[in-house]
Amino acid sequence: MSTETRHKLVEELIAQCESILAEQPGNRCCIYAKDYVLSDEFKALSNDECITFYNCIKTGIDNHDSGLGCYAMTPDDYSKFGGFFDKVIRDYHGDKTGEKKHETDWDTGDKDYDVKKLGLEELSMRVRVGRNLVGYNLPGAMDKEERIKFEMGMLKSFEKLKEKYGGEIYSLTPDFGTEGANPNLISEEKYQELVDAHVMFKDMAADPYLNSAGISNDWPFGRGCWQSDDKMRIIWFGEEDQLRIMCMKKGSNLLEVFSKLNEMLQTVESIEGIEFAKDSSYGYVTSCPSNLGTGMRASVHIKIPNLTSDGSDKKAKEICKPFGLSVRGTGGEHTPIGADGTVDISPSARLFIKESSIVEKLYEGIEKLMEVENSTDGAANKKSIFQKIFGKK
Repeated sequence: MSTETRHKLVEELIAQCESILAEQPGNRCCIYAKDYVLSDEFKALSNDECITFYNCIKTGIDNHDSGLGCYAMTPDDYSKFGGFFDKVIRDYHGDKTGEKKHETDWDTGDKDYDVKKLGLEELSMRVRVGRNLVGYNLPGAMDKEERIKFEMGMLKSFEKLKEKYGGEIYSLTPDFGTEGANPNLISEEKYQELVDAHVMFKDMAADPYLNSAGISNDWPFGRGCWQSDDKMRIIWFGEEDQLRIMCMKKGSNLLEVFSKLNEMLQTVESIEGIEFAKDSSYGYVTSCPSNLGTGMRASVHIKIPNLTSDGSDKKAKEICKPFGLSVRGTGGEHTPIGADGTVDISPSARLFIKESSIVEKLYEGIEKLMEVENSTDGAANKKSIFQKIFGKK
């Protein structure tokens, strides 16, 4: 690529960004990319590195309504394109100091997070983390051969996990190419059964954001999961991150699934050949900057019929946002709430927060949410409950 060609591409990208921002001013990709391509750091990049950077931001250019609009293609991208990613990351995760570094800490001490103390019965609880391995591209840059190689490389690890937890491997990969047949291949019917049970992830090819980032390429090669005999432990492979490691259970003590996940992560990390990619500032590396740090999402399904009486989660989202909670449908993001008013809630923070603090914030958020849910419907009473929670007049 000649210098003249690079200049033209930069000019076109800046014009695209400015046009998108006129329509969608919250697109962080465009906010920071248009300045980054004029920086000394960008000018020093090789042509191949410039192409990689464009692939990182392609989803934000293609999907104008993106809030972030970027995915890393390799674990090193967060440092290689640091002049861009650091601004996006600290803006999204609310670090106005520009100096925070992530700290990993699972120690909850002698805390007790049993929701029965809040008058609740057992809840459906799930805690998951995103992880990626050193030595591989992130999913957006993987081709079919690397996806197959990654899956085959994980088979020995799954066998080690099966020694401790039992279980089965469910794979969608039609075949292993020159390596032959896939012994773990499942039928379409079995796949749909696992999706319906929230054990397996849905076809990513339907997601325009993942499509633009290359993450859904080569579907269904390199995709599948392992599930333990007790059905509580699951590892997805080949989704937005190379691995999504999770524990799920119906119970009342939030620490139960939290502790089981920590124990399983330690088991996974002890397996030869497994090394999770980390960044000195951002903690565990994930494809999307929104999940950096802990890579953790700790959630519960909870009934709030009063706040969802209109059949939507609109009021619930308004209530939960000040508590630092995200609200989703029972099937995940962009899915409907339960007919009985059940929603999925989880703390929004991932980065610059300790793992132990996430489970604490979930418990505190449940407590505050139920105070509002259980208050009477009158506007005055709702106002008084907010005064009690936030200490405002």
